[in-house]
Amino acid sequence: MKLLHNMKRPSVGQIAFWIVALTLAVAGFFFVRGLATCWSATRLPGITPASCGTSPTVLDGPVLNEQGTPIATRLAETLPPPPVEIPKTDIPEPWDGASRVNILFLGLDYRDWEAGAGAPRSDTMILFTVDPLTKTAGMISIPRDLWVNIPGFGYSRINTAYSNGEAYKLPGGGPGLAMRTVEGLLGVPIQYYAQIDFLAFEEAIDAMGGLEICIPESIRVSVVGRENKFLIKEGCQVLPGYLVLGYARDRKSGGGGDIDRAKRQQLVIMALRDQVFSPENFPRMVAIAPDVYREASVGLRTNLSFNDAMRLGSLMAQIPVESIQRGVIDYTMGSLENVALGGENASVLKPFPDKIRELRDQIFTVGGALSPLAAQGDPATLMQAEAANVRVLNGSLTTDLDRLTGNYLLGQGVRVLEIGQADRLYDRTVIYVYKPSLYTMKYLQAVFGISSGSQIRIQPDPAATVDIEVRVGNDWASSNPMP
Repeated sequence: MKLLHNMKRPSVGQIAFWIVALTLAVAGFFFVRGLATCWSATRLPGITPASCGTSPTVLDGPVLNEQGTPIATRLAETLPPPPVEIPKTDIPEPWDGASRVNILFLGLDYRDWEAGAGAPRSDTMILFTVDPLTKTAGMISIPRDLWVNIPGFGYSRINTAYSNGEAYKLPGGGPGLAMRTVEGLLGVPIQYYAQIDFLAFEEAIDAMGGLEICIPESIRVSVVGRENKFLIKEGCQVLPGYLVLGYARDRKSGGGGDIDRAKRQQLVIMALRDQVFSPENFPRMVAIAPDVYREASVGLRTNLSFNDAMRLGSLMAQIPVESIQRGVIDYTMGSLENVALGGENASVLKPFPDKIRELRDQIFTVGGALSPLAAQGDPATLMQAEAANVRVLNGSLTTDLDRLTGNYLLGQGVRVLEIGQADRLYDRTVIYVYKPSLYTMKYLQAVFGISSGSQIRIQPDPAATVDIEVRVGNDWASSNPMP
């Protein structure tokens, strides 16, 4: 915050889209790094590739029922039943990795800092949501003048929630009170927040070589630190960071004010998402990812952990663009009215709850926003329904442990398709997650007694022939329940 306060020319523009874009860029860095690692392995025609240079063989194959779920083989019929409770672990906290996760992105009004008026107001709020079970995502832009009930302060503009939380040093500060306020407005839980310095975003875009974006109509925009306006012509083009920033900040063109600006921000978010995760861009993104991360991370403030950022990146890579819903709380969802605020007349947008609820349910898709948790039930049933493909590699000193473990897991209903030797010896069993298969991950975590986060490796790789790989170590060789 001190860095932002000392900036000579702070902006009044909304910057929440930069936070979303940064999250995608950072997640993209982890994503392409894992992919590049697997590209280094030699792939020969007719041989099933293994992750990072291993050479698996294929089991005789699981026996599948009509639904495609593995059923127990004769070898495994006498084995003990699968565990019905997943032990408590530190993977992940506080997000369980299988439930819907919601992130509130905040952009601050820098005029407050510049004028010495104390804690800044939030100029922008965007709620971003990802559902691992249905592989869907969405975003809702919330206008700053929305008239809402701020916990502990009564009704006011929603953009004052952040400043009140900071000024009164409430638990969680400004982000905490902003999150509680949006939770009350939309009726959904919010696990994370994020905000970013707009200059860091601009430099990150430049480090990527600009942003490929299709502008629907020509527009003149103002640019921070430059007197003249710049014309951005209609059509698909590559824009440098300062023009992307100006395009997303503009609220005077089109006559729609903050509503039109919110739509432009979402357009930028989607363009950045396409650029980060486009397969043809992977080699270039691998080369520039360290520079992009270095430029952008300086101005990023969030409670999103490194581990969860990796998981979200893995999920976002699997979600097609048509499964990402977008919405803006606009002037059809409330009435413009004048109220007395701070002893002065103020124009606010008083919401129509039913209209906002309809938008909320549209964005949160399957199950509605009031049912944020993924499917509940027996862990073995959830694992089998997920039908993730699993590879087992022997990293122990025990001969044939890959085959024995593979058949044991088949008996538990795990879809084991490949076995083989690991790349080296492992003292402790390690699980590699190449594709979002979180129920299977947590089930295997319980089977192998894994309680340490270092034994779960998230390495997104859409080219992998399996979803999860288990490299069994000497710990499993000495303590497994197999007869």
